[in-house]
Amino acid sequence: MSTATRPVTGRIHSWDLSTGTDGPGTRFVLFVSGCPLRCLYCANPDTWHMRDGREATVDEVMTEIEKYRAFITTAGGGVTLTGGEPLLQSAFTGEILRRCKEAGLHTALDTSGFLGSRATDELLADTDLVLLDIKSFDVTTYRKLTGGRLAPTLSFATRLDRLSVPMWVRYVLVPGWTDDPEAVEGLARFAAGLGHVERVDILPFHKLGAAKYEALGIPFPLRDTPAPDPTLIERVREQFTEQGVVAY
Repeated sequence: MSTATRPVTGRIHSWDLSTGTDGPGTRFVLFVSGCPLRCLYCANPDTWHMRDGREATVDEVMTEIEKYRAFITTAGGGVTLTGGEPLLQSAFTGEILRRCKEAGLHTALDTSGFLGSRATDELLADTDLVLLDIKSFDVTTYRKLTGGRLAPTLSFATRLDRLSVPMWVRYVLVPGWTDDPEAVEGLARFAAGLGHVERVDILPFHKLGAAKYEALGIPFPLRDTPAPDPTLIERVREQFTEQGVVAY
């Protein structure tokens, strides 16, 4: 009788190569399908539903990654899993991270932390860096902005710190939503109190995903919201740096 196990499969949206805020160096970025949150500023509404992705095995994903190994490693990069929310498919995500780690590739997990309880210690041991998206530090605003709760994300951040997992905190700056000085100050202090936050990336709100909403027949909630001006971006950045946090 055969004892062969079935291949681990998941649903993915797409992949891309990027340099910037997806981790150090040039990255192979895998967009995993499905997300439990509905952030008003989401640039990828086409990743919300798992049904809209295509099924792929871990072997298929690794074959694609291997095609770019020389390029991404020479450029000091690695592999980043994003979405959607990769922890919605934690077994699939964990297996890819494990295989990448075994292959000597730097691994990064981009997550809201909302499903952080699904990340096993083994999964996190195979993760070299967590890109933690903290949408707001105000509980009420977080709920209105995402439809979810802030507490799981903060709990996950504390757990990552306890496990000594390096973090880059990502903060999308949306005028009228995430620019409240008191809330920013609270997040800056929280980040400063974690020993493994390497940096905070302040990501200015943009409308590059507006066309996707139109194509999907979904109203873009923040269509009339302006991008933050340089003065606001600098003010928020200074609030982090004043707490001793490296901010970009």
